[in-house]
Amino acid sequence: MTTTKNEIERDQSSDRLAASLFAEVFIADQLSRSLISHALPRGMQISHFSVLNLLAHVNEERTPAQLAEAFHVTRGAMTNTLSRLEWAGHVHIRPDWDDARRKFVSISPAGRAARDAAISAFMPIIAEVVRDIGAERVRLALPVLRELRRRLEGDN
Repeated sequence: MTTTKNEIERDQSSDRLAASLFAEVFIADQLSRSLISHALPRGMQISHFSVLNLLAHVNEERTPAQLAEAFHVTRGAMTNTLSRLEWAGHVHIRPDWDDARRKFVSISPAGRAARDAAISAFMPIIAEVVRDIGAERVRLALPVLRELRRRLEGDN
C-alpha cells in the first residue's frame, strides 16, 4: 500500500499537535507545581499536601499500598512520604487488627488543619489564574484534560 503525500502531511501535523499538547501540559505542570510549592506552609511539600488532600477528600482510611497506587508512585516513596507526615503529626498510622502485616493511614486533626492552611495559601493564586483565563474557557478545557488523564492512566 502506498502512502500519499496528504497522509504523510496529516501524520506530521498530528505529531506536531501531540508534541505541542504534551509540551504545554509539561510546562503547565512544572509552573503550577512551582507556584503551589512556594505558597505551601513551611516544610510542606506537594507530595505531603497531595496525600493530606486525598485523605481529607475521601474521609476514610487507606493503606499505604492504596495511596501509592492512587499517586502512581512506588510503595517505598509512599512510605517515605507517610513517615514524614506521621512525624509532623499530620497522619495516624495504625496496624490492621486482622492482618498485622498491613497498616491503615488516616488524616489527623493537625493534618486537616495543615491541608486547609495550604489550600488557603494557594487557592487565591490559582483562582486568579482561572479568573484571568476566564471561567468559560476553563470549563471548555476540562473535558479534554480529563480525557487525556484517563487515557494516560489506562496506559499504566
